[in-house]
Amino acid sequence: MQIRDWLPLLGMPLMLLSVQVIAVILVLPMQAAGLVAFEDPESVANPLIFIGMLLVFTLILLLLIRFGGRRFIALFIGFAIFMTFLYIFSALSLLALGATDAAVAGTLIAAAAATALLYLYPEWYVIDILGILISAGVASIFGVSLAVLPVLVLLVLLAVYDAISVYRTKHMITLAEGVLETKAPIMVVVPKRADYSFRKEGLNIAEGEERGAFVMGMGDLIMPTILVASSHVFVDAPAVLWILSAPTLGAMAGSLAGLAVLLHFVNRGNPQAGLPPLNGGAILGFLVGAALAGSFGWCPFCI
Repeated sequence: MQIRDWLPLLGMPLMLLSVQVIAVILVLPMQAAGLVAFEDPESVANPLIFIGMLLVFTLILLLLIRFGGRRFIALFIGFAIFMTFLYIFSALSLLALGATDAAVAGTLIAAAAATALLYLYPEWYVIDILGILISAGVASIFGVSLAVLPVLVLLVLLAVYDAISVYRTKHMITLAEGVLETKAPIMVVVPKRADYSFRKEGLNIAEGEERGAFVMGMGDLIMPTILVASSHVFVDAPAVLWILSAPTLGAMAGSLAGLAVLLHFVNRGNPQAGLPPLNGGAILGFLVGAALAGSFGWCPFCI
């Protein structure tokens, strides 16, 4: 492989690592703001609710693609992005300014500006910077909302679902292609060449030409990072690096190893389910870290 082939592959691990570090940093503001997705973080019913919400979201997008509603996909996703920014900036504003009118105004302005920037100037570096923030914010919200055991159940279910939807039903490929046609900013983009422009070129290529960038869905960044954030919140283990414990570091390292496996197969040119290696790596890394730290209080089946 030439430098132009492997250098972009370093971008995705760096973005995954950035999402995980920022998610850990955002945990405290999210908790202070009371931004939780589930009232009982210990309930094992939460992963089923999460999967149900995901299926409904997927069905809506597939119906819009099937019946020519692609123009509404951008609006639908744009609203979801705006609401995500509201949660993220409201937590940061509350931490910095307290419960004041200035905090509310700042939150609305920042969320609107970030969403507008994504749609008015969707260059790859804008998408990547704000995509990292979105992914970290979502992961931190679910990380403080789900204890470790429900997260482990969720990641296993999502990995199985992703594999089925890519390799068997293939509806995830249809969904990805339909969403990418709208240029909806729900992915991160790593250019293969210095002059690449997502605004001008997008991801569409003529037959026989090479795509100008690697892409990865935000879901592949978010899901393993939920375990990173959850382990930071709910696992009682001493910090060994910065504020990170061995279980959290294990989840981070495992997800990066899973990403390396994923990129190996992606580089062959075929669509791949990202969550089996990413979630699987994060889970295995977390378990190794928990064993090294002797931290099994999160496990009701462990003695």
